Amino acid sequence: MDGNFKAEHLHAVNPGDEVSLMDGREFMVGDTLYKEHLAIAQDTMQRWECNNHRAVNQANASHQRLEATGIGGCACARHGCFVPHAMVDFQKGERQMNMDYALCQALKINANGIRRVLTFYDVNCQYHKHLRDRIADSPIMEIPKEMKIIPGIGLWHVHGHQDSCYVRYASNFIKGAGRIDGEIMETLWAPLNIISPAARGMGTPHCKECLDYQMNDCNFMKMIRMSKSLCKKYNKAVRGTADSKLAFEMLDETADPVKVREWEAEERAAHQRRRRDPTAMDIYEVQLQKAPTRKQQEIQLLAEQGQRPGPIRQRGAATWLAEGLTIEEAQVTLQMAIRRLGGRPTDTQQLRIARGRDILQRDIDRWRQAGLAFLGDSIGDAPGDGEECNMDLDLIMLEEGSDAGIENQPSSYHPEMTVIPLPSNLGRDTCTAIGIDDLVKQELILRQGQANDALQNIRVHLADKAVIFRKTVRVAKSQATSTRAWAQVHSVDRAVSIQASIYSQCRKQLCKIGANDTLLRRYQALVKEQLKVSTAVADPNSRGQRDNMLPWFWSLDVAGDSESNDWLNEFYRVHWLRAKALKDRWVEEMLLVRHEMDWTCNFFLHKAVEWKCLGAVAKEDNKQGSMAYAGRQEKIYESLLEEARQAFHRMKA
Repeated sequence: MDGNFKAEHLHAVNPGDEVSLMDGREFMVGDTLYKEHLAIAQDTMQRWECNNHRAVNQANASHQRLEATGIGGCACARHGCFVPHAMVDFQKGERQMNMDYALCQALKINANGIRRVLTFYDVNCQYHKHLRDRIADSPIMEIPKEMKIIPGIGLWHVHGHQDSCYVRYASNFIKGAGRIDGEIMETLWAPLNIISPAARGMGTPHCKECLDYQMNDCNFMKMIRMSKSLCKKYNKAVRGTADSKLAFEMLDETADPVKVREWEAEERAAHQRRRRDPTAMDIYEVQLQKAPTRKQQEIQLLAEQGQRPGPIRQRGAATWLAEGLTIEEAQVTLQMAIRRLGGRPTDTQQLRIARGRDILQRDIDRWRQAGLAFLGDSIGDAPGDGEECNMDLDLIMLEEGSDAGIENQPSSYHPEMTVIPLPSNLGRDTCTAIGIDDLVKQELILRQGQANDALQNIRVHLADKAVIFRKTVRVAKSQATSTRAWAQVHSVDRAVSIQASIYSQCRKQLCKIGANDTLLRRYQALVKEQLKVSTAVADPNSRGQRDNMLPWFWSLDVAGDSESNDWLNEFYRVHWLRAKALKDRWVEEMLLVRHEMDWTCNFFLHKAVEWKCLGAVAKEDNKQGSMAYAGRQEKIYESLLEEARQAFHRMKA
C-alpha cells in the first residue's frame, strides 16, 4: 500500500459533459460508491506515537484548484502487479479513509479461502491500530472476520521510524514473509509518473482511463517477464539459503543447548503473540538497561593491564613459558601505548613510557635468568641476547594514530622490541638440537589458551562497545554527554586493539612452532574489518544490515562466553535470533519461488486452454477475426509456457 502525490488532477471545466466508459472496471475504483464512502467516513485525528511522517503532513497540504492531490492503492508485494479495482484518488492528501477503501477493495480480489494477509504500508505502525474499528463503523467497507491482517513496514521507510518499529514491523522478522522489502510500490510510481503530467489537465474519466491503461501495461510486462524474474530470485534464494544456513549452524552448534532451548521458546512465544501485540517482537533487540560506566571500564582495564609477572617462581617449564607469554603481551601493550603518543609526546608521557620500559626490562632479565634451568647455556645464543634483533609485530589499531612515535627517538634500549627466547622464536630445528622438544609442545598448548583468551576478550569488548553505542552514544543529548560517551568508545577501542594485536602475534608464533592446518583453520587470521561493532546491537534500525553475518570468531566458543558475561550473553541471544530469522526467511523464499514457478506454468497453460476454447466458440459462430485473434493469443501463451518450463528446468538442474 502506498500513495503517489505526483498524479495530481485539476478540476474539470465542464464536469456535466464528462462520460465515463470504464468506471470501476479496471484499476481505479468506481466513482459512485467511493464518493458515498467519503461522504459518511469520519476523518478522525489520532495521536501519532511514532515519528512525524510526510504522508501525515501531506494530508493538510494545499489542494486549491485540484480535484485530486494524488492517488493511492495496493499492489502485490512479491511481484509488483497492481491489484484491480483498488486504486483511489486523494482529495486532501493521503488520509486513512482513502487507504481503508483501497485495502478493502483489494482484499475482495481472489481472496476466497485466504485467512492470513500481510500488508506493507509506510505508516502501518499507526494506521493498523484502529483499522478494524474504522471498517466496523462503515456500512460500505467490509473485511472477513476470519481474515488476519499482519502489518508490516517497508525496509526503507522503517528506518525513518522509531527504533522499536524495526523489529516489530520489518519483513525480516515476519514469519512467512520470505525475502521481500515491502517497497515494491515505490518502483511502480516511476513509470506511472511519466504520464501523470499529461493526465493532469484531462477530464476526470479520461485521466482515470489513461492511468488504468498504464497500470495494465505494467502488469502485462511483468507477466511476460515472470520467468526471468523468478530465475533471478531462485539464484538468490539458493545462495542466500546456503550462506544463512551455514552462518546459523556455526553459531547454533557452539551455543549452550540450554540457552538455545530458551531462545527457541522465546521466539515461538513472540510469533504467537505478535498478532495481538507487536511489542512481543522486542526480543530481537537488546534488553539491557545501561552499559557499564567509564569508571567501571577503566577499573577493569587497569586490572587486566596490571597483571604483570611477579617474583620469579620456578614451578616448572609450563610456568616459565606462561610467564614468557605474559611478557610478550606486555611488549605488545607497550608498543601500542608508544604508537598512540605520536611524534610530540609530553615529558609526562615520556616518563611514563620510560618507567614502563624499565619494568619490562627487569621482567625480561628475571625471566631469562630463570630460563637457564631449561635452556642452559643455549640461552646465550638465543635471539635478543647481545646482537640487535627486533620483534616483527603487525599492530592492529582501531584508532588512527601517528607512526612517528617516541620509538623513533634516540634511546639506549627498546625492551618492547626485544625477541625473548621462547621455543617459537628459537625455531623447531634449534629446539630439537638442544633437546627441548617437550617445551615446543607445551608452548603450542599454551598458545592455544592465549589465542582463546584474546578472542574472548575481543568478543567481550566488542559486545560492550555495541551496547555503549546503543544505550549511551545514540541517546546523548548534549555536547558534554556525547564527549563522555565517545570517551567510553575510545577506551574500548584501545582494549580491542591490544587484544587483536596479541592474537595476531600469537597466531604468527603458532605458525612458527609448527601448528597443523586444522589448528590454523580454527584460529584464522584476524583483519581490522572484522572488528566492527555489530549494527544489530549498536544501531538496530540502521540500513544495510539485512544480510549481516558475524565474523568467524563469534562462533568459536559461544557456550563458554555466554556463561561468563551477561553483556555477551545478550549479544549472542540477539544474534542467534536474528541469524535464525535470516535463515528462516531464506528457506521461506526458496519454498515460495519453487511454488511460484509451478503457478506461473499453470497460469500460462490455463490461459492457452482458455483462448483455445474461445477460438473454438468463434469458429462455430464463423467469426474469422475473433478466431484469428484467439489463435494468436493461444500461441503467445503456449510460447510463454514453453519458455518458462525450459528456464525453470535449467535453473533447477
